[in-house]
Amino acid sequence: MIRTVLPRTVPRVLSIAGTDPTGGAGIQADLKSIAAQGGYGMAVVTALVAQNTHGVRSVHIPPVAFLREQLDAVSDDVTIDAVKIGMLGNAEIVQAVDDWLEKVKPPVVVLDPVMVATSGDRLLEPAAESAMIRLLSRVDLVTPNLAELGVLLGEPTASTWPHALEQGKRLSSAHNVIVLVKGGHLEGAVCPDALVDATGQLPAGRPMIEVAADRVDTANTHGTGCSMSSAMATLQARLGDWSVALSMTKSWLQESLEHADELEVGTGRGPIHHFHRLWAGGPPQG
Repeated sequence: MIRTVLPRTVPRVLSIAGTDPTGGAGIQADLKSIAAQGGYGMAVVTALVAQNTHGVRSVHIPPVAFLREQLDAVSDDVTIDAVKIGMLGNAEIVQAVDDWLEKVKPPVVVLDPVMVATSGDRLLEPAAESAMIRLLSRVDLVTPNLAELGVLLGEPTASTWPHALEQGKRLSSAHNVIVLVKGGHLEGAVCPDALVDATGQLPAGRPMIEVAADRVDTANTHGTGCSMSSAMATLQARLGDWSVALSMTKSWLQESLEHADELEVGTGRGPIHHFHRLWAGGPPQG
């Protein structure tokens, strides 16, 4: 999908996602990421998740009618410059978000398709997976992990970077959407990410823009995908250039991972340090 984006100094960015009580993922991570990139964050809750740094314990999904009321309450009042979509939960929720996007038509839409957990467990029923694939036609950028990229294509998970890029190209072509292919789950000292595009939205019509960085040795990576996708949505709304948005997001995320251990949140896989730049030298003093 090709849309005209008018850059805005402080973009108003809506996260549509589930919660994380420990603050590392979901809408909590989205709001931190949006603020860290200079945006004004808003949130519509799709699911209430009981989780911590060790994993998910249970999920409560409010009635879909209440989701529609939340979405309409925001868009009836606030001009939305960008939307980041995360956990949707079931086919009915996916359809409600699809209907709302068709009606409101936000200028920037980024989808982080929460379909496969880091453990490899599938998080959506087949009907919801099919609805998620149909939702691709409504978004500008999709940011799957490697397992989700395979699911969206109905194929096994790529085990090499060239294979992942090839899958990204086919997904982009099939659904007219930019694909952010992420190398975080691969092995190696370098972690690459790439925008793969068959829509002609990248500068000079380039089919791919790749940015790589050294892999950070930390166990505290909880919410990395949520944070990356919401940062991309915010920076695209601010700057109107996907390639610059990726470069800036990658730099910020790299430092967020490098400083993640400083937070000491939880005894499992903790969060990244969203505000490391703001807190350089320590948190604000009273």
